[in-house]
Amino acid sequence: MTAQPHRKPITGPFILTVSGNYFDYDNPDQSDFGIRDIAHALSNICRFGGHSLRFYSVAEHSVHVSRLVPKEDQLAALLHDAPEAFIGDMPKPLKETLSDYQRLEERIEKAVMARFGIPLPLPQSVKRADVQMLRTEQLHIMNNNDDWHFTYGEEPVDLADLGITGLGLSPDEAANLFICRYAELRLEANEYQEHSE
Repeated sequence: MTAQPHRKPITGPFILTVSGNYFDYDNPDQSDFGIRDIAHALSNICRFGGHSLRFYSVAEHSVHVSRLVPKEDQLAALLHDAPEAFIGDMPKPLKETLSDYQRLEERIEKAVMARFGIPLPLPQSVKRADVQMLRTEQLHIMNNNDDWHFTYGEEPVDLADLGITGLGLSPDEAANLFICRYAELRLEANEYQEHSE
């Protein structure tokens, strides 16, 4: 039995997502993707360009970032790296040297955030929490405490404050954690809307 395509493939640059839909890099806003595509991909992408001492996914990182920000910014924090589901996690120092890549990332970010109703630019609290987690990961995943200029003097987070004892879930565990966190935040948002009407 041959799998049937969901639609005719795009003629420009594209990828086939885990849900069987095509993601069109030229027209990301017209691509068919959902939260499961994002969770699956991010849970299989290792942070630090794969140079971590143990596997640590972008999905797990994103869940932790979402727990460090005010309630109103938590969904934005969970999805702050969602474009990486389609372009991978490039280390920041390298990314800063590739202007074409940055433009592509911005185009995909606009499409992803629009899909989930998240306004851009992302809140400052998300950017700060992202750096705080980077510092935390630097210590716990990379076993390194050097002064990285792009951590802006932020201190690492105490893992106990996140309600965890360690970092480094398997891809399946990270995907499930990401999906559960997304569902939790959507449920809270729906309950808030119902009570405020």
